[in-house]
Amino acid sequence: MEDVMDVQAAPSVVCHFDPACPFAWVTSRWLLEVERLLPIDLRFRIMSLSVLNEHRELEPWYREFNDRAWGPARVCAAVEALHGDAVLRDLYTALGRRVHVARDKDYDAVIAESLDELGLPASLAEAAHTDAFDARLRAGHQVGQEAVGEEAGTPVVTVDGTGFFGPVLTSVPRGEEAVRLFQAVRTLAGTGAFAELKRGRGALDLR
Repeated sequence: MEDVMDVQAAPSVVCHFDPACPFAWVTSRWLLEVERLLPIDLRFRIMSLSVLNEHRELEPWYREFNDRAWGPARVCAAVEALHGDAVLRDLYTALGRRVHVARDKDYDAVIAESLDELGLPASLAEAAHTDAFDARLRAGHQVGQEAVGEEAGTPVVTVDGTGFFGPVLTSVPRGEEAVRLFQAVRTLAGTGAFAELKRGRGALDLR
């Protein structure tokens, strides 16, 4: 039997991410690896754990995480609004290398350095501390929620219009492993009866 990837058009894939979420980071790096190996139409869209959890009672450490996560997400929303969604991929990579790989939690510094790396106006950093772009952030977040059909955290991935919470990964699959996983996810996306698949998590590797 011919591989489905050989006989169908390149699948449309959207990664809905919160830049502060380590699991979204790993999933996004997997999708970039898939894009390197297969013809897929990969796009990135912003969502927000801060929006998702703003009215929930959370453990103190997770409340602090969510409160701080507003900043990078707001800047992503501002960049998307003023410079188009195509730049989100590179901005996310610049932010993520610092936040998740280098483990730099000084978000103001991370944002300033990332904007400078991409040649974007330094003034965009001001969005981190205002609600000027919250309407756009909330709208983008809602698109991800509607793709899943219920409230979900990050990452949210859609394949050919079918949305999932996940796949949640603890390290980045590479090479053939990345392709096999994508083909499995695409199969599940095309299976109307499929609803959920889950197991325990191992140690997180953000490289």
